[in-house]
Amino acid sequence: MLKNPISSLPNASLGALTLAVLAAFAAPAAAQAQATISRIGFVYTERLMTDSKMAKNADAKLTAEFSKRQKAVEEMVGKYKQTSEKFDSEAPNLSELDRTRRARELFNMQKDVERMQREFQEDLQQRKNEERAAIAQKAYKLVEQVAEQEKLDAVLVEAAWVSPRVDITDKILKLLDK
Repeated sequence: MLKNPISSLPNASLGALTLAVLAAFAAPAAAQAQATISRIGFVYTERLMTDSKMAKNADAKLTAEFSKRQKAVEEMVGKYKQTSEKFDSEAPNLSELDRTRRARELFNMQKDVERMQREFQEDLQQRKNEERAAIAQKAYKLVEQVAEQEKLDAVLVEAAWVSPRVDITDKILKLLDK
């Protein structure tokens, strides 16, 4: 048996063996190095929902759409407070029957005010969600478009920290505002 099998190989075979070993280790290292060259982008979605012209137009539209209802809710709240204060000041002088009747009316009025406020908030939130969904849908298509143009491998929307070098929010905002 040979004690040192490598030393018994001819020099040409030893060189080929060395190259084969180096190639076996170099191929995965080259593949790994190429994989780390991935390009990413980042988008601040909240900026798209607040800073874009589309978002500002949606806010103005919602304000116009809900301003009458908001005013009606505020008037109802004012009327309830006024009625409540009047009841509190007159309650000691009322008969038991009148006090109970007016307390029940006040309680019913309070429930109506709460229902009106809740319905207003629910309707407003639903419309806000619809408007945001429309913005998000358009923004998503633009993000895809920019990612393809710039040959990005991934676009992130949430991160603890982002380099300004990978932030594509301004590009998306410009396209969204066209």
